[in-house]
Amino acid sequence: MSMALDKRSVVAVIGSGAMGSGIAQVAAIAGHTVKLFDTRPEAVDNAIAGIVKALARLVEKGRMGAAEADLARERVHAMRALDDAKDAALVVEAVVEDLDVKRTLFAKLEEVVVPDCILATNTSSISVTAIGAQLKRPERLVGMHFFNPVPLMALVEVISGLATDKAVADTVYATAAAWGKNPVHAKSTPGFIVNRVARPYYAEALRLLLEQAADPATIDAVMRDCGGFRMGPFELMDLIGHDVNYSVTQSVFNAYYGDPRFAPSIVQQELVNAGFLGRKTGRGFYRYGDDAAIPQAQAEAAQPCPAQVTLVGTHPLFDAIKARLHDASIPVATADGAVPAFHAGGAIVLTDGRSATQRALDERNPNTIVFDLLLDPAKATRIALARADQCSDAAYNAAVGLFQHAGFTVTRLDDVPGMAVMRTVAMLANEALDAVSQGVCSVAAVDIAMQKGVNYPRGPLAWADAIGLRHVLTVLANLGAAYGEDRYRVSPLLRRKLAANPDGARIHA
Repeated sequence: MSMALDKRSVVAVIGSGAMGSGIAQVAAIAGHTVKLFDTRPEAVDNAIAGIVKALARLVEKGRMGAAEADLARERVHAMRALDDAKDAALVVEAVVEDLDVKRTLFAKLEEVVVPDCILATNTSSISVTAIGAQLKRPERLVGMHFFNPVPLMALVEVISGLATDKAVADTVYATAAAWGKNPVHAKSTPGFIVNRVARPYYAEALRLLLEQAADPATIDAVMRDCGGFRMGPFELMDLIGHDVNYSVTQSVFNAYYGDPRFAPSIVQQELVNAGFLGRKTGRGFYRYGDDAAIPQAQAEAAQPCPAQVTLVGTHPLFDAIKARLHDASIPVATADGAVPAFHAGGAIVLTDGRSATQRALDERNPNTIVFDLLLDPAKATRIALARADQCSDAAYNAAVGLFQHAGFTVTRLDDVPGMAVMRTVAMLANEALDAVSQGVCSVAAVDIAMQKGVNYPRGPLAWADAIGLRHVLTVLANLGAAYGEDRYRVSPLLRRKLAANPDGARIHA
C-alpha cells in the first residue's frame, strides 16, 4: 500500500491563480514546505497575501489556532525560477488549460526535478496521457484535479494516463487523503468523472426549457425543493459562467465524437452569443444587480382537499406521503394493486418516463396526473405535477388539493416525458454506470465524486438503488421511445445487473 508524501517533503505549485494558491494553502496547512511559482512575480506575492488573509479568517472563525496559522504561513515561499523546484518531491501544475503550455512546462520541470519527483497536473479537461506523451518519463505524471475553491471542496480526482505508474497514482491518492481531501481514482478519459457524469444535470434542464416545461426559476425550484440539489441547474450555470459551461460541454461532446448524450444546447449557445454569461456579466438566465427582481417559481392556487383518497399498492415514496396525509388528519383508504397510485378523482402516479398524456392513453385513464421524484418525501417542501391533456380540471384540482394539504407547495410542469428530477437522476445514473462499465472509475468513486465534487445530495448510483434499477431502466426506455434519440440509450451495465437479478438488482452490493 502506497504511503502519502512525508510532511517534510517540499511541494512546488506552478501557477498562483485561484487554483494554485488554494492548493498551496492546503499543502501548507498539511505541514509541507510549499514553493509557489508564477511567470509574474507580483502574482505570487498577491497569492501569498491572499493565503495570509485566508488563514486569518480561519483563525477568526475558530477553525484554526493562531500558532498553527502562523506555521502554515511560514511554510509558503515565493519561487522565482523553475530551477528552485529541484528539491521538490511533488510538483503540482495549475496553469492555463492549454496542452502545448502544459507540455512545455513539464518538459522544463523534467530537467530540473529529482528522478523520483512526482509531476501532477491540475487539468480539468485535457488528457493526462496527451500531456505526458512527450516526457522522457511519462510514468511519473499524474492528474491531481482539485475543485474550486480548493480549501473548501473535498474532492480530488487522481487521474491516471496510459503511462502513469500505479505507485505514483497511489502515492498522490494517499497524499490527497492526508491533506484532508476525499480522493478518487479515475482513468484519463474526456471529462474524467465529474465533468462527464454531471453533463445531464445541465443538458436535461436545457432540454426542459427548450420544450417550455417551465421557466428557469420554476425548474430550479423543483430541482432544489424536490430533488434536494443545493443549486438548480440554471442558477448553477449562471454561477459557473455560460462561456465556461458551454465550452466544457463542447469539449466533452467533441472528445466523444459527437455522442448525442453530450450534445450542447442551442439555448446556452444563444446566451454565449449574446454575451449573457451569468453573474459575471450581470445577466444569464437571470438578471443580477441591486435593482434586479427576484424571479418566483410557479405555484398552484389553493384547492380544497378531496373528500375521498385511496392509496392503491405500496411503495416507500407513496407510503411517506400517506404518512404526511395522516399527520394532517386526512384519511386514506388502501387497496391492493400492482401499480402504486393515489386515487382522488383521477390516478396520481410517479412518473415512469412517459408523458402523462401518453400514459393516460396507454392505461385508458384520461384523468392521469404524474408527479416527479422526491429525494425525501417526508421532508420535501414542494412537489411537481403534470397532467394529461385529457385530464379534467376537477381531477387535476383534486390532486393539487391532496398534496397541498399534505404540506407541499404544488408546482405544475408542462407535460414533458420524465418531468425534471426523475429524468435528470436517471440520466446521471446512466452516465455513471457507463463510466463504471468503461473502467473510468469504481462504483464507490463515482458516488463520492458527485457528492464531494459538485455537492449532489446523493450519489447517482446510490440514488438509482433507492429508486429501483427496474424503474430507472423503464424511465430511460420510455424517454428513448418518446424522443427516438440515442441520447437516452440504456447503459449495458444496467441491463446486465437486471438480467442477473431481475427482482433485487442493486449497484451497491
